[in-house]
Amino acid sequence: MLTNPFAIIALVLGAILVIPFICHKIRIPSIVGFIIVGILAGEHGFGLLENSSSIQTLGKIGMLYIMLQAGIEVDINDFRQQRTHAVLFGVYTFLFPFGLGILTSRLIGMDWVTSTLLGAMYGSHTLMTYPIVSRYGVQKNEAVNITIGGTMLAIALSLMVLAVLKSNFAYADSLTAWAFIGRIAATVVVILGIFPWIAQWLFKRKTDATTGFLLVMTMMVVSAWLADWAGLEGILGAFICGVALNRLVPNLSPVMQYINFVGNNLFVPLFLIGVGMMINISLLWSGWTTILFALVMIATKLAGKWIAAWIAEKSFGLQAVQRQLIFGMTHATAAGTLAIVTIGFETGIFNAEILNAAVIMILVLCTSASFITEFAAKRLALQEEARLEADKTNNSWLMMTVAENRHYELRELGELSELHDPDLASESDWAEAIRLVNSQRKAAIIYHPAQPINTISRILVAVPRYAEKEHDFITCFGLIRRLSSQIGAKVVFYTNEDTQKALQAFCRRKGKYLRASYREMENWEDVLMIAKQMMPDDLIVMINARPSTPSYNPLFDQVPTMLDKFFSDHSYLIVYPEQETGAAIPDILTGDSTQASKTWKIISSIKSRIVRRIEAFQRS
Repeated sequence: MLTNPFAIIALVLGAILVIPFICHKIRIPSIVGFIIVGILAGEHGFGLLENSSSIQTLGKIGMLYIMLQAGIEVDINDFRQQRTHAVLFGVYTFLFPFGLGILTSRLIGMDWVTSTLLGAMYGSHTLMTYPIVSRYGVQKNEAVNITIGGTMLAIALSLMVLAVLKSNFAYADSLTAWAFIGRIAATVVVILGIFPWIAQWLFKRKTDATTGFLLVMTMMVVSAWLADWAGLEGILGAFICGVALNRLVPNLSPVMQYINFVGNNLFVPLFLIGVGMMINISLLWSGWTTILFALVMIATKLAGKWIAAWIAEKSFGLQAVQRQLIFGMTHATAAGTLAIVTIGFETGIFNAEILNAAVIMILVLCTSASFITEFAAKRLALQEEARLEADKTNNSWLMMTVAENRHYELRELGELSELHDPDLASESDWAEAIRLVNSQRKAAIIYHPAQPINTISRILVAVPRYAEKEHDFITCFGLIRRLSSQIGAKVVFYTNEDTQKALQAFCRRKGKYLRASYREMENWEDVLMIAKQMMPDDLIVMINARPSTPSYNPLFDQVPTMLDKFFSDHSYLIVYPEQETGAAIPDILTGDSTQASKTWKIISSIKSRIVRRIEAFQRS
């Protein structure tokens, strides 16, 4: 066994460096490769590494990393839309394995207490295959959001069963029960209430990416400690921390790049190697009882999680590949299972044979979950890539600032809005900026960054009459939706009744959902009403238009003066939709109808589908 610390570090880092290349060559998920390395190098393999407290601690940080990433990367807008599905799936993915586990355990002669705790173990699962989902870029898919929300509920229910059976607190003693509830409440208040306030205060002072990364890591570990102190599992604290920092750490920000780099290349591999070091392959031939228990456990877990995924597919209208992804993500097991099995063994509820069978189950299920998740995520990524290619437009963007050269802020805004290779410019005054915009037909943005974009909490959007009839107005709406998704900011639209209906149709699109509220603004003359309702961390967005376009208003010429006078302390955007080349100029004043644009056709199609569904529902 290696004792020299440098030799141990060299072995571990060498494995982290080499294993992904080897796994890629032989076409197996790297997760499986790291677990195999742990098996071979651990005490039950060649004995090169000791499963010391240092390795266990680093491995726990890796598990916290996975849960933190899941919380930060979840699309809050889509998650809000799918929260009912997430709760239902949490019940499915816990209840069916739980009930099936009690049944199978009773059939092989176990008592009720052991059967119930085993059922809780089956109901829980670990999102250890989430890095695969993130690597393929499908972490914002509906199925992933549902799975993440359901996972938290399933883990919580499993730990509640464990707490009752372990008698973590006595219900007869009201003081103990109230103390337990009070600790949970204090943990939630600190993580969801105080941590975001601290992070926003620091980010507003333009903290560099390194300091931001260290801040997030500190909050992650403190959150895990608070969750343990409250009697919960540390991974729940890390996930809640990720949700709390979701809008302050956009997925495409430098801080998130640090988190992904350090986590995916160091701590997560260490966690997987640590899981492998706990697995004793010799248990496979240690006795028929252990093998029988392991087979029953594997079959029960797979059956229960597959039933839950199948019911989710049917009840939520998902695709078969989404069901496969849910199944792959939810039957992997590690941290939660180890916690339940270890406590069950220490309290005498489980014997050594159940403990050994659970270790074998972890090896088998981690391997199968990796293959299934990789297969489903790859298929889903190909589908989404094909859909995105079909949705692509020929628009290119012009992004500029006035009076200051702020190309760094422009690039950051472009990355968060997923604008590819925009043209960047800086003009000395407003007249030159407007002249540049009007001289081109491409979509344009004039940006005034008064504070870091990731500290914005609301986006207030002023939309003029007939904006929905602009050529490809959908690109401007998409800009706002993507920006809101990245920074987790709420959206408030100020517009007239007709344009509001069009925006509501856009917001309800499946897969591109946007949770927004609306304020009545009948005429552009009323745009100053926004100034009365502004809050310190608001971003003002004004949808303008070039002359001779459907939504152009002569008052647009006064926008620069108005912004400098009333909104100079806030960040704001002026957005110009792309102008259609060679399009006929509509005469709005005489009431002539505009030519149907691509945007208007999409809105009409969405409205027609909604009307047909309502009529079908009424007939049924």
